[in-house]
Parts: sequence; C-alpha cells; structure tokens
Amino acid sequence: MSPTRRTFLTLAGVAAAPAGLAGCGFTKKTPAPQDTEAQTLTFTTWGTDNELAGLRKVIERFESANEGTSVELNAVPYEQMFTNIDAQLQSNTAPDIFRVPYYTFGSYAGQGQLLDLKPLLSEGFADRFTPQAWAAVQNKDSPFGVPHHTDTSAILYNKDMFDAAGITSVPTTLEEAWTWDELEQVALQLRKSLPDSKYPMAYNWQGNGVTRWLSWLFQADGRFLEEDLVTPAIDSEAGRAAVEFTSSFFRRNLVPQNDSVKSTTYASDIWYSETVAMTWAGAFLIPDAAQTLKFNWGATFAPRKVRGGSDFGGNALVATAGTKVPELAASFLEFVTEEESMRGFCEAASLLPTRNDLVESGITFTERPELSEVFIGQASIVQASDSGQVASPNMAAIITVLKDQLEQAFVGGQSVEDTIKGLSEGIAKATSA
Repeated sequence: MSPTRRTFLTLAGVAAAPAGLAGCGFTKKTPAPQDTEAQTLTFTTWGTDNELAGLRKVIERFESANEGTSVELNAVPYEQMFTNIDAQLQSNTAPDIFRVPYYTFGSYAGQGQLLDLKPLLSEGFADRFTPQAWAAVQNKDSPFGVPHHTDTSAILYNKDMFDAAGITSVPTTLEEAWTWDELEQVALQLRKSLPDSKYPMAYNWQGNGVTRWLSWLFQADGRFLEEDLVTPAIDSEAGRAAVEFTSSFFRRNLVPQNDSVKSTTYASDIWYSETVAMTWAGAFLIPDAAQTLKFNWGATFAPRKVRGGSDFGGNALVATAGTKVPELAASFLEFVTEEESMRGFCEAASLLPTRNDLVESGITFTERPELSEVFIGQASIVQASDSGQVASPNMAAIITVLKDQLEQAFVGGQSVEDTIKGLSEGIAKATSA
C-alpha cells in the first residue's frame, strides 16, 4: 500500500544533526561490491509509488553488482512504520536497513540502536555530501546513517488568485525572495481581494511538521538550542520576532483558523481546495499537484528577514546496530548514495539531492522540471548550524513543547512573552530528561 499525499505532509520536517561534524575521511573501506559475499539484506521503508520504484531500480543494480546477494524490500504505510520498527528493535527482529526522517534520527542514534558507520565507510565518503546533509546523520562525531535525500518548503501559489489580486510578479531568485515585510504586504493585498471564505495563505506546520516553524526562527537569525544542544536559546529577540509574526497570521485573518499546529487539516489540502492563495510545501508534492490540480500554479522562494532560512526535510537511511551483515549494509548505503542512484531517485520522486556534485550541477524533476531550481535553491540556504539543532536525542520531547506552546499562541490567545517562557522552560525540561 502506498502512502497518500496527506500522509506525506508530516514527513518532510526539518533536519536532525548535532553541531559537531565528523571528519571528512575514514580509515577503513567498505568492501567493493564485487567482493561482497553472497548474503541477504532486509530493508524496510515507506514511500510513494515513484520513491519505491526508484529504490527498486537501485536494488536491482546493487544485486547485479553483487552476484548472489539480495535485498528484501518491505514497503509499509507510514502510519505503521515506526510502531513496527520500535517493536522490532525491542525484540531484536529489526531489519538491517530502514528509512528515518532526520528529525527522528537523533532519538535512535542516541539510544544506541543504529550501526556506527565510521569504521565501515570508504575514505573520503563524507566529501560526497553538503555540510548540512552530513551534519544530519551525526551523533557524537560519528555517522550513524547516510543522508539519502532532502526536501524543503517553498511557497506554492495559485496564479489565478494572484492575478485577481493584482499580484503579477513573484521572486524568481533567492536574492529577490520576499522579506517578511514584503510577504505581509502580499498577504494583505490578497486579503482585500479575496472573499471572507478564502484566505491569503496556509503554513505546513501541522503535526510533526511543527519543526517547520523553526524556519521563521532561523530567518530571524535565532536558535532554539545553544551549541551544546542542551541549553534553551529561544528566549531572544529572534524568538520573540518569530512568535509575534507567525501569531499575527491568525489575528489578522491571513490564514484560516484550521491552519493551526494541532489541526487535522493539512495546509496543502486547504490549498488544493482553492481556499488559500498560497501554501508552504515540499517538492515531494509536485508530482501529485501536477497530475491533480486544475488551476494555474507556480512556486517561489520562502521569505527572509535577517537572512534566509528553511527546513531541512527528507530522510536518512540507517543500519540497525544488531545487523548480522554490517559490511554489506554499509556497502549498500554507499551504493544508494552514488551519483547515478541519487540522481535517478530524486528526479523521479521530486526530492532534493544531498550530494555536493548534484547540488552544484542541479537535477531536473520529471514533473514540472522548471520548478527544480526553486527547491534546490531553497535547500541551499539551510545552514548546518540550523539543521544541527534538531538532531538532539530529545527532539521528540521538544516537538511536543513546540506543538503545545505554538498552538496556545496561535489560537489560544497566549502572549508572546508567555509563549517564549513556555518554550524555554519546556525545552529545558525536555533536554534534561
């Protein structure tokens, strides 16, 4: 069973990684594919049809390069994925390889449930990846996974609704991205043009996607954790600015009330129904949108304040600590992040590469190829210091704090000062647990 579009709206959250980066090379090398003994790898994942097709192609190539070796792919619905994995880890029946969102990676690595790849990966392996991608799979200066792909949120907009409001141009480069003030003016112009039943925008912070709210904090040049990844850092001018600006969306009727953090209605569904003129969304949504939507639509860059900032979404591939075939697992993880493997997967699935060479040369999505540059450009502004904060082993607890406090700020009437206090105290409790 393939996950639906709605299922995936909670997946492309922000990255997870500690602040310190591991070294760029390793002393040991994974056995070359042709030298790997005939063995079987088990691999559990969820995925869209395009993602699963891409993974199957990589597996076929890996098996061809390793005669007698097989990879058993088990595709499950996302809703069941981690309930199953957690139970299997407890019973020592977990697969050799599984897929994990970056914001969840830290909890598995921090509990010693993942294989330390440092002694197994080829020398110079880290050099394949962008700093923010490599940071996303580190724990205590060792890689416990490989950054398979990323995604980030840009703005998808309804061209017809923009035209009706007299908005005839949107930023086409990162340098031209709207400032917060300019975004506000666009939203107010839309508000005047739209009937009361429609709204200027919706933001994709529902569920675990609440981590995408942190993009506003980063754009204000703030942090939620200090460099030790323990001490709260959100009690700051940047933190207050982010809470105040995003809370104003609800006070000023710029987003529908059901666009709150704890809403069961996802931002893209609101946009699909033409209830809002624009939404923040990941590139993974492009294939479905291209095949489903009947109105004219495009994409532009997320806004900036002190600087640009965005979420580092996507997923890593990890090997379990208890795998009986650690060298084969490491060999497969290297193979799946080779240039040919990553390019084919990302182009077909409308996801973003984590390899330096592919980021520099660019890729072209199979659907709506003209939007490739928008999302690749958006992902390029993610800083390792931003993505690194979300690798805390305590991120699951921090996510709960974000949900509770931001929901109160957005729809519960909680003041900025009380929200900052609640966030700071909640994060301190989460990191000291």
